Amino acid sequence: MEVNTGIIKKNRDRIGVVLYVGYVVLLLASVLLFVKIVGIQIFFNPDPKIEAALTPRSRARSVEPVRGNIIDCEGRLLAMSCPTYQIAMDCTVRREEFAKDKEEGARKEQEWMQKAKALSVELAQVFPEKSAAEYLRMISSGRASGKKYLRLGKPVDRNVYNRICTFPLFNEGKYKGGLITEQQNIRIYPYGKLARRTIGFVRNNRSEVANTHVGLEGKFDYVLHGREGREWTRVTDAGTILDNDSTKTLPEDGKDIRTTLNIDYQDIAWRALYNEICEEPDLEGACMVLMEASTGAIRAMVNLYRDGENADFEEVTNLAIGRSIEPGSVFKTVTLMQVLSDGYIKSLDETLPTNHGVIQNAKGVPSDIHMVEHEHRYHTNSISILDGFKISSNYVFGTLAVSNYAKKPMRFIENIHSYKLGEAFDFDLAGLATPTIPSPKDKNRYWSNSDLAVMGYGYGTRETPLHILCFYNAIANKGKMMKPYLVEDIELNGVIKNKRGPALMSSICSKAVADTITRALKAVTEEGTARRLKGAKCAVAGKTGTSFGTYEGGKYSDESGRRKYQGTFVGFFPADAPKYSVICTVFSRPTRKQFQGGGIPARAIKTLVNEMYNIDPAFRPQLSAAK
Repeated sequence: MEVNTGIIKKNRDRIGVVLYVGYVVLLLASVLLFVKIVGIQIFFNPDPKIEAALTPRSRARSVEPVRGNIIDCEGRLLAMSCPTYQIAMDCTVRREEFAKDKEEGARKEQEWMQKAKALSVELAQVFPEKSAAEYLRMISSGRASGKKYLRLGKPVDRNVYNRICTFPLFNEGKYKGGLITEQQNIRIYPYGKLARRTIGFVRNNRSEVANTHVGLEGKFDYVLHGREGREWTRVTDAGTILDNDSTKTLPEDGKDIRTTLNIDYQDIAWRALYNEICEEPDLEGACMVLMEASTGAIRAMVNLYRDGENADFEEVTNLAIGRSIEPGSVFKTVTLMQVLSDGYIKSLDETLPTNHGVIQNAKGVPSDIHMVEHEHRYHTNSISILDGFKISSNYVFGTLAVSNYAKKPMRFIENIHSYKLGEAFDFDLAGLATPTIPSPKDKNRYWSNSDLAVMGYGYGTRETPLHILCFYNAIANKGKMMKPYLVEDIELNGVIKNKRGPALMSSICSKAVADTITRALKAVTEEGTARRLKGAKCAVAGKTGTSFGTYEGGKYSDESGRRKYQGTFVGFFPADAPKYSVICTVFSRPTRKQFQGGGIPARAIKTLVNEMYNIDPAFRPQLSAAK
């Protein structure tokens, strides 16, 4: 019994030693491992290539939002974003898989190429710029050279993309058939050239000329673009995939802009103007703007410009807001409003002595030959203010300016500024030119009554067509000047987020003065320089104006006697209950041919009025009452 006990004790001691030694070994190994790990964490620098291969980094990429739409006042799309798909192919798919088994792989490779041949036939139908044989040769060559990205054709729409996904090979997906697709949104303008300069241009969801903010696309890019999202990707053996372990920010789609434009009226205005000027080689450009009298909403804005001798007219520059010119006789209405509002005349029937057309106390101002003709024709030495307005007499309105404001010329200038004809007010398009109004207070010029006289009949100042239209629109609106605008509201999914709409800039005259001027403007279209509008389907009130572009040295003609004409008609209709105001201006190249406001501009506006009358029942009281 004692022997057995000793043996057992020895065995236990031996086991204890073994366990102890094992414990010590493991302890030391743990310490060494810990030290090694700490060393790696602190001191070890792996080979960069191995590190990049084994631990691919996540990369951030932006996610483009869907750009908002631009729509007309009735909800018709003027600009919209649509997805397109660029088709490409990875020619190397399954090549390594087939190479592992020579006999079976060769058979599968042959089957794959047969499908590629069938795919080439289908591709030639969708992208006919290359034949089926050429597509097969491209795929075969790409497979032999290890090409992982072979671009096929141009971007296609969703319907064509769905069809391509059913083609041989491509119907097996990315990893078996090699189909690669890249989606991007493109901007579509359903109405083509109509209002393109007003709408603007965009590429890749960004304004093409962001620095100049062309059109609504540029001015409201911050609204239309939306907010970009962000997601993270990483490279794996299966290709680039989303890194779901990283955060993701979803994009916010852009908002829609509802404009004041009526695409039907835009079409009518474009055709009315283009048809008048397309056969005139001496014209450089022309513009037409249609505005709703009571609100200032712009219903149509046409800008046609020819860049080159044989070029066609295109919407490439906004003449209506960007070109300031001497307005000519359309500015005589400004002088008429002043003398009526300041009480210098009480009636249009008051008379002035004709004085052979020479403005007194205004040296150097050319005499008005129309006065000499008037004296001989009517055997009189006087003329009424109304008759002077009808024949657009420079003498009459130069005399009104000098005789009433010579002693207080700043009153004349201040009145012009009060009519908002001296400022570039805030507008929904960038590029509104600032008018030029000379003043006796200008330190760098000499002021005389001659300056006052020529300003009285439309020279010496510079105005954009939009400024002139706003002034006449105020007359149509009984003295209330409305701010012109193009954006009605900003919407998201049909819900209005920012309502804009009409805004009153100022009241520039009394209703009585506006009515008196309206009488004069009606006389111009019935008996005066705009008689071409007399036969329009509804009565039009307005004024013609012709001025000349200047050459170097301030001259109005070049060495060969050619002039650059600017002919304008501006007014409103129906004359007795104005609904719309309109302006049309044509700009000529240097020419000996005359382009006056009573010519092309008056004819174009007559066409506009007649066609609008045919489609808008508001012009026919009997139809409106029946409704």
